[in-house]
Amino acid sequence: MGGEEAPRLTVVQPGAGRQGSLGSIGVVFKLFGEHTNEQISIVEHPFPVGALVPPHMHTREDEYSIVLEGEIGFRSGEREAVLGAGGYITKPRGELHTMWNAGKIPARMIEVISPAGFEHFFWGVADQLEAGAPFDPEAIGKLAAEYGLQFGEAPWLPDIIARYGLTPPMG
Repeated sequence: MGGEEAPRLTVVQPGAGRQGSLGSIGVVFKLFGEHTNEQISIVEHPFPVGALVPPHMHTREDEYSIVLEGEIGFRSGEREAVLGAGGYITKPRGELHTMWNAGKIPARMIEVISPAGFEHFFWGVADQLEAGAPFDPEAIGKLAAEYGLQFGEAPWLPDIIARYGLTPPMG
């Protein structure tokens, strides 16, 4: 059928995968595009209490999130939701969105990214922070541009920070 080979079997055991920091949240790498014929990539994101991801917009991929533990808030465009364990949400490309820990305990979610490729942005940020370099908005901005990621001003952000007692984003 079409000459396309199925990807080789990839096994990721529970708790496995490189772990890193993205600043406000963590990242655990599970599946890269090279494991899925570039169709999807999967990472896990631990959210400490008070964590907030800066508002941003993807221009090349859609994201699908599944909450595993705790409560995570999502704002995409004009829509807002707080989901507990077992909740799913879509975040379409081209729409400014953010996520935060909406509870009083650490939270964790799976992020499915389609098409694959954006996981390498996370890898680049984790590499920079792992190397002990201080958070550098200019370097992160350059890396974001390579992956079609745009950070944006959100008039609704101060309200979310106040309602949930969040740590404002860096940079």
